[in-house]
Amino acid sequence: MKDPEKLALRSEAYTDFLFGMSAPVIQTEYEVLHLMRQCATQFGFNHFMIARMPFGEQQRFSERLVLSSWPAELVRQYDAAGLFHSSALVERLRQTKLPISGEAALLFGEGIAMVQPGMNRIFSITLHTTYGEPFIVTLFGTRCELERQQAADLCLALLQVFETLERTFDAGISVRDRLSAREIECLRWAAAGKSSDEIATILGISVYTVSSYFKTATKKLDSVNRMQAIARAMRLKII
Repeated sequence: MKDPEKLALRSEAYTDFLFGMSAPVIQTEYEVLHLMRQCATQFGFNHFMIARMPFGEQQRFSERLVLSSWPAELVRQYDAAGLFHSSALVERLRQTKLPISGEAALLFGEGIAMVQPGMNRIFSITLHTTYGEPFIVTLFGTRCELERQQAADLCLALLQVFETLERTFDAGISVRDRLSAREIECLRWAAAGKSSDEIATILGISVYTVSSYFKTATKKLDSVNRMQAIARAMRLKII
C-alpha cells in the first residue's frame, strides 16, 4: 500500500510544476527549453529531445530537431549517421498513440556506442500540433519503467510543455513579417553552406553588410548565434 503522505507531497509538487509551466510569461523557445529541463528533472530523467516526425530518407535529424539537451557532438554524430528516420522508435511511434518505454537502442540502433552516460533508457511519445503535425518527444535517463500513474502524469506534463512550445511557433509568424528580404536571403544562402564572403559576392554587397544582416536577423529570431538563427528560420519555414 502506498504512503498517503508521500502521494500527497508528490501531487502537490506536480501541481506546482504544472502551474508554473502554464505561466503566460513563457513566450520564447529558450524559456520552453528551460521548462523542458525542469520537466525532465521532475520525473527523474537526464536529457530530452523534441523533433518533428521524419518523412522520407532525405530529411536530416538536425533539420527535424526543435529542442534538445543533447551534447552538441552527439547531435552531430547522430545526424551524420542518418539513423533517425529508420529507427525502431520512429517506426513504433508511427503505429501507436501510446507512450513507449525501453532501451535507447530503439533510437540509436547500431549507433548505440554514441549514447552518453545517463541516456540508456527512454520514454517517448508522439504529440500533434493543433494543425495535426506530429512531433516526437523523448526523455532519456537510467530509471526503470514508470508506474502507470507516473506515466500518466508525465504524459500530461509533456502535453502542456508542447502546447507552450506551439505558442512560440505561432509567434514565429510575426517574425517572418519582421525579417527583411535581404536578411532572409542571407539566412537562405548560409543554410546552403555559403560563407559570409561568398554571400557578399552573390548579393553584390560587402561582407560587413552581410554580417550586419545576420546580426539583426539573429536578434529578430530570438537566437544567440547565426547557426541557431538559421535553424529557427528553417523550423518556421522562413527559408
